[in-house]
Amino acid sequence: MSELDFILVGIAALIGGAVNALAGGGTLITFPMLTAVGIPAVAANVTNTVALCPGYLGGTFAQIKDLRGNPGRLWVMSLTGMLGGIAGSLLLLNTGEQTFRMLVPYLILLASALLAVQEPVRAWILRRAGEAGTGTVHEAMMVFAVALSAVYGGYFGAGLGVMVLAVIGLVLNDTLTRINALKQLVSLATNVAAASFFVFSGKVVWPVALVMAVCALIGGTMGGRLAGRIRPVVLRTIVVIIGVVIAGIYLVR
Repeated sequence: MSELDFILVGIAALIGGAVNALAGGGTLITFPMLTAVGIPAVAANVTNTVALCPGYLGGTFAQIKDLRGNPGRLWVMSLTGMLGGIAGSLLLLNTGEQTFRMLVPYLILLASALLAVQEPVRAWILRRAGEAGTGTVHEAMMVFAVALSAVYGGYFGAGLGVMVLAVIGLVLNDTLTRINALKQLVSLATNVAAASFFVFSGKVVWPVALVMAVCALIGGTMGGRLAGRIRPVVLRTIVVIIGVVIAGIYLVR
């Protein structure tokens, strides 16, 4: 890779980190840039997961006080996320490069769709939390659905948070703050498990991952400071449009 390639990847990670802090969907910016500079799709996805993993750690610790209570559920959800993340990472590493490249535009479209429905999902959860006497589905169903979401997260990752938020909100009658904190925990467990497995896969492009990790951390800090000045809905709409355009480019290649 040339110096220009590293600069482009760093800029994408900077923007992606800020977007994740403001609205979510940073992977829709970082992953296409990695493939654009010539990194094979599977290696790009693996590198992206490893590089952006620290961001989930920060998000979880920021909401750790909202995770208090029902430690049994926390352990079950964490273990479910880890096992699903490992299963997804194994599935990815056993997917051929050509097959994965064929799947990429559809995965990006799915991630874009999940990002697009994030606000309606959050609004629905808020309405549901305010309805007294709403029945709940057996928590075993939540574990199964979270496990499927975690497999997707280990395989590709973009939009995982919206998936998990919707699943948990369907089952639990709780505040959005606590549901979001549990979503953060599941996302962290999924990504750490997948990233830990990827570290030993030989697919991580380490110089790129290190540049991305630093830039994403800076971008996340910048995004946090801009949170009160930029409307997340507007930014999310822009990211969704970018995702759809990128998916279209992949489809016509």
